[in-house]
Amino acid sequence: MNLSADFFRRVESALTDEQLQKALPFTQDRLRTARIQAAKEIDHFESMRDMASEMRMHTLENLDSYLEQLATNVRNHGGQVHFARRDRDAVACIQDIIRKTGANSVIKSKSMMTEEIHLNKHLENAGVKVIESDLGEYIIQLAGESPSHLIAPAIHKSRKQVSELFSKVANRELSDRTEELCQFAREQLRSEFLQADIGITGCNFAVAESGTIVLISNEGNACLTTTMPKVHIALMGIERIVPTWNDLGMIVPMLTRSATGQKISVYMTTITGPRHQEDIDGPDEFHLIILDNGRSDILGTAYQEVLKCIRCGACLNVCPVYRQIGGHAYGGVYSGPIGSVLTPLLGDYEEWGELPYASSLCGACTEVCPVKIPLHDLLLEHRKDEVEQGHSPFLEKVAFQTFQQVTRHPTLYQAAVSMAQVGSRLFGSEQHITDAPGSLANWTETRDLPQPAKQSFHSWWKKEREKKHE
Repeated sequence: MNLSADFFRRVESALTDEQLQKALPFTQDRLRTARIQAAKEIDHFESMRDMASEMRMHTLENLDSYLEQLATNVRNHGGQVHFARRDRDAVACIQDIIRKTGANSVIKSKSMMTEEIHLNKHLENAGVKVIESDLGEYIIQLAGESPSHLIAPAIHKSRKQVSELFSKVANRELSDRTEELCQFAREQLRSEFLQADIGITGCNFAVAESGTIVLISNEGNACLTTTMPKVHIALMGIERIVPTWNDLGMIVPMLTRSATGQKISVYMTTITGPRHQEDIDGPDEFHLIILDNGRSDILGTAYQEVLKCIRCGACLNVCPVYRQIGGHAYGGVYSGPIGSVLTPLLGDYEEWGELPYASSLCGACTEVCPVKIPLHDLLLEHRKDEVEQGHSPFLEKVAFQTFQQVTRHPTLYQAAVSMAQVGSRLFGSEQHITDAPGSLANWTETRDLPQPAKQSFHSWWKKEREKKHE
């Protein structure tokens, strides 16, 4: 596959980033080890994976009824529900709520869905002040970057780099001590919580039977985001739904153990509608925006299982490609194996056709997925579809057509093998081809390509048979 020039540039940038190359293995190893230990603590972990997978698939197969049930229950508890077909519809809905409430400032908790629709940019262009309250998101907001990991958005930043960002805000030099940096962030964000007109969150899960949204976090910022402002807006994808509280009780431990190795996250915030008269805190208005943005087009296709994803990031933590290039090299909001499958489905092959090829197909992502998404199989499905839809480069098509013709004719095949045995010696040493011509050059620039054997199997077999008949 002829990867785009933009993708190559992003990959090259990642490979030459010394800080990134230090941070990626450290974070991957830490999270992967924690996940392994957390899984060992449950004797029936694999059975739980089976149950989680079945529950998520059942939900997808009955999504229309569960969404209707969720919307009804949210409204019964005083909340307002808005269905958005595309990203622009969700942005317009949020902007409309902001106009009606006369809001000027927004505080946000971590949300991949708001990243997907580029909400911050749209609100800032409309003159609305937006502050990220999650520490990692706050850091990358100051840096003007996007998240590099599903659950750890700023893993590519060193303490020194964070100190430099915070020092600019503070107008004084801060040390790179973790305690001082965290204290500064708390001081900065505290006033933002008190002044914000609207709080915006994502939605880890929505419980259909009660109309409750659930937020999983380790910092407590989601609690403040949903209780301090007078208006709370939650944005969720249509697939982020569980039928019952029992289902939630089963899926949350799978999320936390797979993501960070925790038995349970520090905070699990559940919200059912706006503040009631007897409540001491909470918003006066609660809005739930349920966004499709191409997801319904995936239902009923060979890729439907990708919608089971619970955004734990476990597949990123075992991926050898992600380990080398990080999240930004993928170019989209979602990185790693899940991004390589999902992003082309939400977009198209013209823009994202390189992502299914950004994989070794080792299958490690499938092995760790808590809801058993067959990620490496779906990557192969993408590659097949790209070829069938005519997205293969011309030279690649010619190469495979030539290979097909050669292998169909024994005489041509034997001649080609003989030519390869002689010709390949012109492009390297006795052991390896180091400077292959044409499209093979991309391979030999970074990998060893063994030389063809000096004697083919067919040739050896022919001589052996002749010896037996002498």
